Amino acid sequence: VPEGGGTSKRPRPMPSRFMVCAMSGAGSQLALFLCGCYVVALGVPAAGPCVAEHQEAEYYVAAVYEHQSVLSPDPLALTSRKQALELMNQNLDVYEQQVMTAAQKGVQIIVFPEDGIHGFNFTRTSIYPFLDFMPSPQLVRWNPCLEPHRFNDTEVLQRLSCMAIKGDMFLVANLATKQPCHSSDPACPNDGRYQFNTNVVFSNNGTLVDRYRKHNLYFEAAFDTPLQVDHITFDTPFAGKFGVFTCFDILFFDPAIRILRDSEVKHIVYPTAWMNQLPLLAAIEIQKAFAIAFGINVLAANIHHPFLGMTGSGIHTPLKSFWYHDMENPRGHLIISQVAKNPQGLIGTENATGKMDLSHSKFLKILSGEPYCEKDAQEVHCDEATTWNMNAPPTFHSEMMYDNFTLVPVWGKEGYLQVCSNGLCCYLLYKRPTLSKELYALGAFDGLHTVHGTYYIQVCALVKCGGLGFDTCGQEITEATGIFEFHLWGNFSTSYIFPLFLTSGMTLEIPDQHGWENDHYFLRKSELSSGLVTAALYGRLYERD
Repeated sequence: VPEGGGTSKRPRPMPSRFMVCAMSGAGSQLALFLCGCYVVALGVPAAGPCVAEHQEAEYYVAAVYEHQSVLSPDPLALTSRKQALELMNQNLDVYEQQVMTAAQKGVQIIVFPEDGIHGFNFTRTSIYPFLDFMPSPQLVRWNPCLEPHRFNDTEVLQRLSCMAIKGDMFLVANLATKQPCHSSDPACPNDGRYQFNTNVVFSNNGTLVDRYRKHNLYFEAAFDTPLQVDHITFDTPFAGKFGVFTCFDILFFDPAIRILRDSEVKHIVYPTAWMNQLPLLAAIEIQKAFAIAFGINVLAANIHHPFLGMTGSGIHTPLKSFWYHDMENPRGHLIISQVAKNPQGLIGTENATGKMDLSHSKFLKILSGEPYCEKDAQEVHCDEATTWNMNAPPTFHSEMMYDNFTLVPVWGKEGYLQVCSNGLCCYLLYKRPTLSKELYALGAFDGLHTVHGTYYIQVCALVKCGGLGFDTCGQEITEATGIFEFHLWGNFSTSYIFPLFLTSGMTLEIPDQHGWENDHYFLRKSELSSGLVTAALYGRLYERD
């Protein structure tokens, strides 16, 4: 159990098992760190849920539950409401157990994943028995637990409402809902109803506080897109204002970015059913990047189906993360943590203090285009920054995340590299204490991503390749030994940039510093806890989608 001002040291990841709960970041604010699954990572059975505690004056207690849901054996088959409720109640029974466990730890808000109650892969018709009727919380004040007979087909809402009361906590869950519409509505579907992928928020007295209907659907034929985007925030007595959205929404402007324009929103609740895709879009990777990019807390609950590549939940602040990612254990997992009411961001360029180190001085000189000079005992050596990479390695192309990246190999113990794609140029200044028998590459992509969604990205990425051939760069890997001290930067055309950072064994890292310098966005890191898998700046140009 690390104590005091140091950064916690993680055990070396086991090669076949990825279950991590750890602290990242500025350890001086940490008083105490206790974690059940930390023991599991060492091969000792964990006693109960993962609980991470640090003593701060201004905090609240949050929980997220990664749920291995009971799925319909044939989601395409037609079934009855009674059969649908039997299946959903199996999942709700597990939810209730987790709420009661969390209540014993003083949890004030709990988040459950997307699709956790009803499952997925339905058609519009086959999901019908799984739909609860959803009145608008803006029009109707309703406590489903205390007023169960007010609306028909609300059994799931009733159980969730009663759980919130039993656990005396705010509760966020995802369910499938229906809303009748009239033929006079030109957008009304032919079957006379809208069907939505819906998050609901209950207060600790069971009242339905609000609902969010998912806007950016991910190949979900059973659901409709709401005619207008829901921009949903809700107030809590323990931590102020929260925002809410779902899964794929995290990659789009509406509603995710727009609700954060409200400066009072310092926390996001985020149900998701995310299929991991390395090297750039693993679940915990994008969750953490969102927390860092906006200086907020993210409470993310993912579904747990490793055979589908679905795992990765966490409670993320800009400086710390408590997370779970396990591709082998078939069971769900509860994370409980104390969370700062007012999250502290990373050091940006505007408030960085202390003596500037050599690598950062060199980085600033390169950006300014000035000669860089070093003194030794006898004389002063100066290099023109522009000539540093005259012996540049060859550029090549390789597919990463279905996009055609332009890359250069990262060879040698130190160097300065540049690679460009369309209007984006990416740069890497690096040193390596020792060389590993692995190939790393610096890649750039500036263009429209068109597979599994259409959206415009600008990406600068330092990645470990799958093998020693150039064509393996961009492959999915989770283990690495290469240690780097580096600055990564690019001339991005957007202010929406997400710092992605993974090391060996699906371990999250945080940058030492990130931000804008001389019209370039940069990320720097000096000490890695384990081998680098991915360090990337993932830019989104929403207006070009």
